[in-house]
Amino acid sequence: MSVADGIRVLCLTGEIDHDTGEILRHALDAADTARPRTVVDLSRPTFMDSTGINILIAAHRTHTQANGWLRLAAPTGSVRRTMEIVGVDDVIDCRETLHQALRI
Repeated sequence: MSVADGIRVLCLTGEIDHDTGEILRHALDAADTARPRTVVDLSRPTFMDSTGINILIAAHRTHTQANGWLRLAAPTGSVRRTMEIVGVDDVIDCRETLHQALRI
């Protein structure tokens, strides 16, 4: 994780599934942050299942309830297809590039 202009940036790699879900859930926890702003860079994951989808939706909800936001950036082809099939890209702001996601 890094921070750019007060925005947390999570750069994910590998598979986002049941085995790695708890790590992602913990990384997205913004319970102690006022107005959390987080960008999840999805340019490197090779796979994402329903575990990842559910974690992103829950994080989006908690960020929004805290008057913040969660954005997704540059999803790979297979991850993008998964998000489109279940409609996550209609719920969570998804940008083509990390640079676009970091723009306020």
